Amino acid sequence: EVQLVESGGGSVQPGGSLRLSCEISGFSYSYMRRCVGWFRQAPGKDREAVAAIIGGSGVAKYHDSVKGRFAISPVSPENTLYLQMDSLRPEDSGMYHCVLDHDVRGDCLLADYAYDYWGQGTQVTVS
Repeated sequence: EVQLVESGGGSVQPGGSLRLSCEISGFSYSYMRRCVGWFRQAPGKDREAVAAIIGGSGVAKYHDSVKGRFAISPVSPENTLYLQMDSLRPEDSGMYHCVLDHDVRGDCLLADYAYDYWGQGTQVTVS
């Protein structure tokens, strides 16, 4: 069974930083050519993609609102994905979910339908 377990969320003031982690287990295939990423959802708002990366590379894509502030890492040898979030804003608040695409793609999609596996999420509050 594939499991994605997020951690690292919390409450910070505007301008602060957080580092989210996602431990991935039970996936039998290589991450090297598969996309992993992060989505977020705030109460009353649609879920949106934050960032995605082909697991074994440095090729990443970001939502326009987080470019220059957030950084997603390739999957580590310990099967952990990270999201470094700096210069946080109140509008960054929400539940952050780690995601994994089972299919091999040449380019990651910032669309929720592309991702087969989802973690339960970790809450980020900026206020």
